[in-house]
Amino acid sequence: MSLADKVLAVNNDLPIRTDEPVHSGKVRCVYWLTEADSRRLISENNYDVAPGAPLAIMVISDRISAFECIWHGEGGMNGIPGKGAALNAISNQWFKLFREQGLADSHILDVPHPLVWIVQKARPVMIEAICRQYITGSMWRSYAKGERDFCGIQIAEGLERDQKLPELLITPSTKGILTDIPGVPEVDDVNVSRSDIENNYRSFKFNSLEDIDVYEKLLGEGFDVISDELAKLDQIFVDTKFEFGYVTDRAGSDKLIYMDEVGTPDSSRIWDGPSYRDGKVVENSKEGFRQLLLSHFPDPDILLDKNRMEERHALAADNALPESVMMAVSETYVSMAEKITGQPLVISDNPKAEIIQILKEQYGLID
Repeated sequence: MSLADKVLAVNNDLPIRTDEPVHSGKVRCVYWLTEADSRRLISENNYDVAPGAPLAIMVISDRISAFECIWHGEGGMNGIPGKGAALNAISNQWFKLFREQGLADSHILDVPHPLVWIVQKARPVMIEAICRQYITGSMWRSYAKGERDFCGIQIAEGLERDQKLPELLITPSTKGILTDIPGVPEVDDVNVSRSDIENNYRSFKFNSLEDIDVYEKLLGEGFDVISDELAKLDQIFVDTKFEFGYVTDRAGSDKLIYMDEVGTPDSSRIWDGPSYRDGKVVENSKEGFRQLLLSHFPDPDILLDKNRMEERHALAADNALPESVMMAVSETYVSMAEKITGQPLVISDNPKAEIIQILKEQYGLID
């Protein structure tokens, strides 16, 4: 069996019973279940959700995106072996620790297969929150140009690239295009301040002003839980993205939960501790793949200049990356998952067939 056979590249064609179109993201696909199937699964599995809550099957692929493009490798390798299972396993581990330590629940109700989650529909808060413990990446580039105000927070002078910040910095940005918010441009992913959120909390889909405090508390505590665990592995948690939403539990109470994925090499920067202490940054996250792409092509500006998107998409479509590159990325993801979970990562030989069999025989979701 070839490596390409082990990669789940296409995940929007599973015969899962649904009345809605499949929602396809860069990496995950969401299949909204019928009302009857949602009610049946809630009843059969005693999920702590409202009886009429919509449920979905979320299937992660092994595709890899960077610079807003999907990349592929030689030999028909249209993804990174083990990547999807690694991301899910890492997120599952952090969500489990969050629950155990009394932080908050997640949208995940069940894990039928390493590439699959059963999730409840949440009402998302319209914020992507980046937590930063070190000054690097886009923040460093802005700082080096003289910027000192980040989301309404003043940053000290004299910081150096990749230095640890005096305290955890939360830099929220809009999730989607929000309208009629004074001082906030109507574009996706624009930075906002704490006062922007407080003054327009309903536009950001918070239930109450007090929930902004809950959200900030969960951000800080969630970051600390992951950072402390990674420190035990001598890995540095540099920065990450969190998303939140509301769900209603069985008793009819609304609660704020963690959504999407958390603390993964896709949504975070993770640095190797020993290398950092030696004065060198070694990325154990997707940032390493981005840097690799920048050094791989003779004109890296194509990947950085948003005015050259047509050329960038052509670059990704026309260039199969060497197998060695794809496998180096696989090694990063798989080894991080195994370190974090303390378990060997099982990579399916035929992931699509396995998923279909489990969802048909154990969950009755395929005719």
